[in-house]
Amino acid sequence: MTQHSFASVGRTAPMTHHASCAARGGAGVLLCGPPGSGKSDLLLRLLDAGYELVADDRVILDGGRACAPEALAGILEIRGIGLVRRPFRPSARVALVVDCAPGHVGDRLPQPAARDARTDAPCLTLDPFHASAVARIGVVLDCLAGTCQPLAGLLGDAPDAHVRSPALSPACASAPAPLLDVSPNDV
Repeated sequence: MTQHSFASVGRTAPMTHHASCAARGGAGVLLCGPPGSGKSDLLLRLLDAGYELVADDRVILDGGRACAPEALAGILEIRGIGLVRRPFRPSARVALVVDCAPGHVGDRLPQPAARDARTDAPCLTLDPFHASAVARIGVVLDCLAGTCQPLAGLLGDAPDAHVRSPALSPACASAPAPLLDVSPNDV
């Protein structure tokens, strides 16, 4: 039997990366960032929200798919608790790459997402410790799956999404604004 290198068929060899991965409905979310950036914390919250464990701490990427190294499959490290074994998904197609950046605020309407060279998935930078991090990931996955429509920002601009602030729309500028009581702790 003839063996082919990955390069000879237009692919790179599978590589192990310091990252974590969860999946929802088969769509993988690859969590990247340096040690201590919140990957494992965000992974734990994704699992709590119903996502499936694919890999924690080390991820093998092969042709846009993610899986755990065999010795780590189903093992999750939880800071302050230790190592636990959990049910896991053997692999998932990477649909979204999240760059964990503690303290990252982000633009209200960011430019369209860059694509990850390893997986061709869109990249999202977010603060993994923010209360809405899991919900934001869910919205992006919904848009990628076609169950919601992105109008402007990270996933691209729609032609009819022109009004971005009251200053751009006289009708919006003249409308009365509701009064909101927002304390700094609510933001």
